[in-house]
Formats: sequence, C-alpha cells, structure tokens
Amino acid sequence: MSQIQRSIPRPLVKTNQTVIVISVLLTWATDLEAFLLVPLLAGLMGLVFSFNPIMEVAKRFLKKPTKAYIPEDWEQQQFNQKIAVACLAIGYISFVLGWNVVGYIFTTLVALAAFIAILGFCIGCFILFQWKQYQYRRIHG
Repeated sequence: MSQIQRSIPRPLVKTNQTVIVISVLLTWATDLEAFLLVPLLAGLMGLVFSFNPIMEVAKRFLKKPTKAYIPEDWEQQQFNQKIAVACLAIGYISFVLGWNVVGYIFTTLVALAAFIAILGFCIGCFILFQWKQYQYRRIHG
C-alpha cells in the first residue's frame, strides 16, 4: 500500500518565513511584542488545526496550481513550525515579563533561522536529519 506524501508549495513556506522575519523586526523597531502574535498564532493554528492563515492568504496569490510549485515536505515543515512557535512563544512571553534579553535571544534565533531558510538552507531540516541519523545509528549499531 502506498503512502500519500503531503506537501506545501515552496512559495507558501517562504511567505510564512518572511512574515516571521518581518514580525520580529517590527517588534524590535517598535518595542511592541504584539507583532509576534501574528506568526505565533498562525503557527499554532497550523500545528493544531493544519490551517495556517498566513499560508491560506498567500495561496490566493499563487499564479499556478499548487502542484506546479516545488513541494516542501509537510512533516518537515511541521517540525520546523514547532521550533518557530516555541521560539516565538518564549520570545513573546519574555518581552511581556520584561525579560528583554531572553526575548531578544529567542526572537533572534527564529528570525535568523527563517531568514537563512529564505536564502536556501533549512536549519530545522538539518536538525531533524541529524536526529534521525542518531536514532538510526543507535538502533542499528
């Protein structure tokens, strides 16, 4: 029995990453941590309901059918989104509590990872690959 592989068109993934970077930059520029809620809540919705409103809006602007774009693996993107949501949540909560150093650390991490991914290297993908390699080596000696 074949397994259906779910995917997300690359432009939608890049749009989501761009929104993360812009939200972090706006937070830094204005000292309004509320900007972090945009990618944070969208990411949470994507993880919990498989519905990311940022990607849904961006999908309306695609010029070709979704299958015509380079696909990004859905499971890999879910892993990446978990990391992004965790960093955004820690950053947001830290700023709200006045722990600005922690807020800057975690928002820098997520913005840098998103920006590097936009440029073509996925840090989350690398982390997941290394984790799977470690698990394989541990089981198969």
